Amino acid sequence: MVPVFYHKDADVAKKVVKACYNGGVRAFEFTNRGDFAHEVFAQLIKWARQECPDLVLGVGSVVDAPTAVLYMQMGADFVVGPLFNPDVAKVCNRRCTLYIPGCGTVSEVGFAQEAGCEVCKVFPGDILGPKFVKGIMAPMPWTRLMVTGGVEPTAENLGAWKQAGAFCVGMGSKLFPKDRIEAGDWQYITDKCSESLGYFK
Repeated sequence: MVPVFYHKDADVAKKVVKACYNGGVRAFEFTNRGDFAHEVFAQLIKWARQECPDLVLGVGSVVDAPTAVLYMQMGADFVVGPLFNPDVAKVCNRRCTLYIPGCGTVSEVGFAQEAGCEVCKVFPGDILGPKFVKGIMAPMPWTRLMVTGGVEPTAENLGAWKQAGAFCVGMGSKLFPKDRIEAGDWQYITDKCSESLGYFK
C-alpha cells in the first residue's frame, strides 16, 4: 500500500508521513500538485532520511520529463504519473529510478512495459474497476499493477483489488479525511494504515 498525499505545509506533510510510517507503511508518494510543491518535497525527503530510514519516498502527479528530473535531483526514490509519457521513462531509466505511469488500457500497459516500466498504475481505479485488473492479468500474468483512484481503506475494497491480482494500491483522500488532517489526528492515520495493510496481506 502506497499512501498518496500532498500538503503545502511541510510540517503537516512530515506528521502525515510519520503517522503512516508508524502504521507500517514503507512506501509513500508525495504528489506534485501545488505551487512550490518541490520545495516542500525537498524538506520532506531530507527529514525522512533521518526520521523514517526504511521509507521509500517518491513523487506523484508527474506528467513531463523536466519535472521528473527536478524531483530525482532532490532524491525521489520513484516517479508516478497519471499518464504514460515515454520521455519520463527515458530520464527515469537513465537514473535507474522506478517510473510508474498511469495506464487506462491494455495497450498503454503494453507500451509502458516496452519502455521499461516494471510497475504500471491503473488510473482511475474506481472507474476501471477490479475486473479491468483481472482482465489484464489473464493474458499478461507478469504484469505488476498499482491501482490508484477511489481505493478505500476497507476489507471489501482492498480485498477485491487483491483478489483481482493487483500488485499494490495507492490510496489518497480516503485514507486522509480532510477533517482528520485539520484536527491533527495522526493516530487515526496510523491506525488506518495498519488496518489497511492487514487487509492487503
